[in-house]
Amino acid sequence: MNITIYDVAREANVSMATVSRVVNGNPNVKPVTRKKVLEVIERLGYRPNAVARGLASKKTTTVGVIIPDISSIFFAELARGIEDIATMYKYNIILSNSDQNKDKELHLLNTMLGKQVDGIVFMGGNITADHVEEFGKSPVPIVLAGSIEESNQIPSVNIDYEAAVYDCVKEFVENGHKHIAFVVGPLHEPKNAQKKLKGYQRALQDAGLPYNEELIVEGDYTYDSGIEAFEKLLEAADRPTAILVGSDEMALGVVHGAEDKGFHIPEDFEVITSDNTRLSLMVRPQLTTIVQPLYDIGAVSMRLLTKLMNKDKTSDPIVVLPHRIEHRKSTK
Repeated sequence: MNITIYDVAREANVSMATVSRVVNGNPNVKPVTRKKVLEVIERLGYRPNAVARGLASKKTTTVGVIIPDISSIFFAELARGIEDIATMYKYNIILSNSDQNKDKELHLLNTMLGKQVDGIVFMGGNITADHVEEFGKSPVPIVLAGSIEESNQIPSVNIDYEAAVYDCVKEFVENGHKHIAFVVGPLHEPKNAQKKLKGYQRALQDAGLPYNEELIVEGDYTYDSGIEAFEKLLEAADRPTAILVGSDEMALGVVHGAEDKGFHIPEDFEVITSDNTRLSLMVRPQLTTIVQPLYDIGAVSMRLLTKLMNKDKTSDPIVVLPHRIEHRKSTK
């Protein structure tokens, strides 16, 4: 039998308003009455109807999270940070996988809005004008996590990707390298084309080194694309001696591709990766990496969303978290 708030009120001999106040943690209930209502709730097995409560309060305490690839360690770390803060602030999460497909992303966005979520955390590589237009129509706040939107109209949490890549290339230059390759993620994504590649080019320019397109290889974040990228780099007229890689999975592909050809890391090629997921520790040699605080990006995104949902003041909706380079065994 479906137990309702009316059943609890009748059994406890109180009003439905009193039961509602107890369920919602309202302090304006006498301790004796609260105890009696909670005992009845326990005995009857009453579970508050979240939909009904949402209709009454115009809040569902539910947040939508749109993630490009639920199997990715990178996005799993972000999602963990989001979920922990959501739980802390008593929000439930609806998690959906978009497969990096624009049509599916926009469909999921509207599906979640149809479910009356209170806000959305969105992760995606390529935030287009169509995305921004749909975000602008949303009746609830949207925050981007680890995703770049060039006009900065949408609240977001990231690191300074341009500066992070610049720092890595500068370090390679200081180690004496003149031919520095960059295995970058998809160049239709603003994070890669507008931020990371710009940092790479600026670092070369500041070091007085030429920009060589042969040393730029585009991958798709996967292990296999890392192996393929390394094979392409071997064909370059100026073979690189240092390689910066745009994701940990691709970096594993680069390292294994090199070892399969009889090369050694870091003796023949120094390698720096970008994510600092546990993959960077599971390979030998362990990888020097940009430390993106992935968990923190997710956690801060969710905290920013809670502030926007509650209409609290925010100092800056465009949040840039610090990064650093963690030195391990793939560099000298």
